[in-house]
Amino acid sequence: MILAVGLLAASCGGDKAATENPLLQTWNTPHGAPPFDQIKVEHFLPAYEEAIKAHNSEIEAIVSNAEEPTFENTAAAYDRSGKLLAQVSLVFGAVSRTNSNDELQALEITTTPMLTKHYDNIGLNADLFARIKSVYEKRDALSLQPDQLRLVEEMYKGFVRGGINLPAEAREKLRGLNGKIADLQLKFEQNVMAETKAFKLVIENEADLSGLPEGTIAAAAVLAAKDGLEGKWVFTLDNPSVMPFLQYADNRELRKRLFEAYINRCNNNNNEDNKAVIAELVALRAEKARLLGYKNFAEYVLEDRMAKTSENVYDLLNNVWSPALKVAKQELAEMRMLAKKEGMDEELQGWDWRYYSEKVMKAKYDLNDEMLRPYFKIDNVLEGIFYVANRLYGITFKEVNNLPKYHDDVRTFEVYDKDGSTLLALFYADFYARPGAKRGGAWCGRIRTQGYDDNGNYIPPIVTNVCNFPSPSGDKPSLLNADEVETMFHEFGHALHGFFTNTRYAGIRGVSRDFVELPSQVNERWAFQPEVLEVYAKHYETGEVIPAELVKKIEASGKYGQGFKTVEYTAASILDMDYHIQTEVPRNLDVLKFEDESTKKIGSLKQIPPRYRGTYFRHTMGGGYTAGYYSYLWSEVLDADAFDAFLEAGDIFDQTTAKKFRDEVLSRGGSEDEMVMYVKFRGSEPSIDPLLKNRGLK
Repeated sequence: MILAVGLLAASCGGDKAATENPLLQTWNTPHGAPPFDQIKVEHFLPAYEEAIKAHNSEIEAIVSNAEEPTFENTAAAYDRSGKLLAQVSLVFGAVSRTNSNDELQALEITTTPMLTKHYDNIGLNADLFARIKSVYEKRDALSLQPDQLRLVEEMYKGFVRGGINLPAEAREKLRGLNGKIADLQLKFEQNVMAETKAFKLVIENEADLSGLPEGTIAAAAVLAAKDGLEGKWVFTLDNPSVMPFLQYADNRELRKRLFEAYINRCNNNNNEDNKAVIAELVALRAEKARLLGYKNFAEYVLEDRMAKTSENVYDLLNNVWSPALKVAKQELAEMRMLAKKEGMDEELQGWDWRYYSEKVMKAKYDLNDEMLRPYFKIDNVLEGIFYVANRLYGITFKEVNNLPKYHDDVRTFEVYDKDGSTLLALFYADFYARPGAKRGGAWCGRIRTQGYDDNGNYIPPIVTNVCNFPSPSGDKPSLLNADEVETMFHEFGHALHGFFTNTRYAGIRGVSRDFVELPSQVNERWAFQPEVLEVYAKHYETGEVIPAELVKKIEASGKYGQGFKTVEYTAASILDMDYHIQTEVPRNLDVLKFEDESTKKIGSLKQIPPRYRGTYFRHTMGGGYTAGYYSYLWSEVLDADAFDAFLEAGDIFDQTTAKKFRDEVLSRGGSEDEMVMYVKFRGSEPSIDPLLKNRGLK
């Protein structure tokens, strides 16, 4: 079942909208889950329009209240407002990012400026801010509870950072900048999706498949058949297709062709080219920062993050860069030696790295991904993930088939707390790639956030894990490589954060971007623990538990390739920062020259481009991780130290440590400063040493 589509409705009025539009009705579904089987594309625009009207009415009720501003009638009322709009947006986001089509993309273009204007109208509402400011200024005399005080302070700060104190003329200019930035970010995202979808490497000669694993070949044949190219093989720029090709294909010219297509997405001087988008976007962000009184956009962003300053970010990145580059050069030297033995006299290039890295790992450790895949059936990996969550936190999972889904690929689960009877959350698992319909990468999303109804009853969240893993092919199930297994554990760490977060107020439910990766990255630490592998790593045909010999090889090779991984990630993080520390950005910024200078100044290897070049760097140019891609590394400092707490307890499933991590970190949302929460869990701030050690860089 795929979400039904239809013509977009222009508008919908009041009662009729509520009675005919499922997005505006009470959902009589199990656990109040969205009725995806009833929702059509034509329902979204009227739902957005009605939800915006409802939100405006709620804001007007706060502003027109004749009573003196109090926490309850102002701060709490504002925090409660906009629930319908937030819910419509969550449902739309779940569908548009995973099951997109031309109509949904057109709708994004329509709704993005609507929403930007709406939230600017609220964020720049002087009368609303006057009431919030009144509560803020007398907060110490109101006998507020800690979470209430945090809400008031964060709410006030949000309005100030949003430009409410600017003169009227500057506020209007800010509105214009916000609108343009939002439109450009959307255009960037849609260009990447279109360019990724457009490329296909069609192979007709079977000899050109030399070196490729059987599963990769079979998947390419399925893609070809879908395109009406029976008897041929198609490779795309989606990771399940491109990465195995770069790892295993013996045909160097074809590796080059696919590699160059991959790193030149939206850099082809066509309608989907993103260079001009980047130049304008970075310039507008810098202009917005100056208007708000900041030196540059990075300074504006980081003020509200754990890192606080760009100097702190660069210090972290530079401390990792030097040892990582040294290890990467050692890896390159090993590959050169092996390539030369095989008769390869040419200098190694970017399209050679994964290919020869795989060969070196096989030669050094007698191990490669294809030896492990049979033991990493996706269903078994999910069982291992659930096993770890149960051992740590006592929660249990029940797969159910009565929840409406936005796509047949999705599996749905009820998640119960350790008492076995309390519904903690609903979990939607959407693991398989859908080229052209699903955005690339992997993420944890929300279809409904945790909260409380008007009677104080708990509303459990609906959390999603979305990935782009290989689909089953014929009788063969989806088999993952080690990186994909780690990704599954990573995204489920975010899901655990979503399950456990329990705050009274929406405004303090989230955490800063450079803290949000802590729960996900620490959860990766259990993926390849021997006692965990024994539970889920079973051969998909025989059921044989992964041999102890293979487990030892996984342990021995665990740090191999970290030079490459750390260099490509850190280079991308530095590029992100370099873009956003600019104080003045020329509108004709030469993006390619800028990026070349960014990598040259740090002495990067030409064989390792940044993990994301600017033209397809969604994290920063699409928003979300703007001036924040460093966050994964920042959080890794925390997660390496956090996992050490379990090791120091002598048991990776130590219940005392797990309970403390849940209570002090996972359940708190943003109800307290993140470092304060972390220190309450760990006892002290972390150092970078565990990170360097775990990556084999020290």
